[in-house]
Amino acid sequence: MSSFLANAPAQPGQTVIANDGFFPAIDVSVAMAAMRQDGTVSAERLRAALIEAILSVNEDLAAWRGAQQAAGHARLEDVPAKIEGTIDGKPAHVHRYLRAVYCEARAGLIERYRDYDATAAGDRKAEALMQAVDDLRRDARWSVSDIVGRPRSTVELI
Repeated sequence: MSSFLANAPAQPGQTVIANDGFFPAIDVSVAMAAMRQDGTVSAERLRAALIEAILSVNEDLAAWRGAQQAAGHARLEDVPAKIEGTIDGKPAHVHRYLRAVYCEARAGLIERYRDYDATAAGDRKAEALMQAVDDLRRDARWSVSDIVGRPRSTVELI
């Protein structure tokens, strides 16, 4: 048995998800490439996962954002970071914010992988991918910690 999956092109007007003005907008096609997402997830599902990730990361950074705005920084790009200047045209905080959003979105998509592929092969693939969810959520938390200046720490109770 074979199957054919087509990668649907992005619809006009749906390629960028506007954010709240402080945090940067998210380009869906850039996010798709960064997350190594193929065409098996519909554009609507990808967009929904990115929006949920944006909401989650924005909520995690809400108190920090308020302090930055009170200090006179209108956008994330304006907030000074430990690493001065830009890398690949963007400040460190922007790179870390995007990483947090992409990791959260990818983790959410992986967790729901079984929803659309109920075959035995799909089930085995989902089990293998579930191991990556914890790593993605950790990377998202580390990115948020790096932005707010908290040390990264992993604590295990024995």
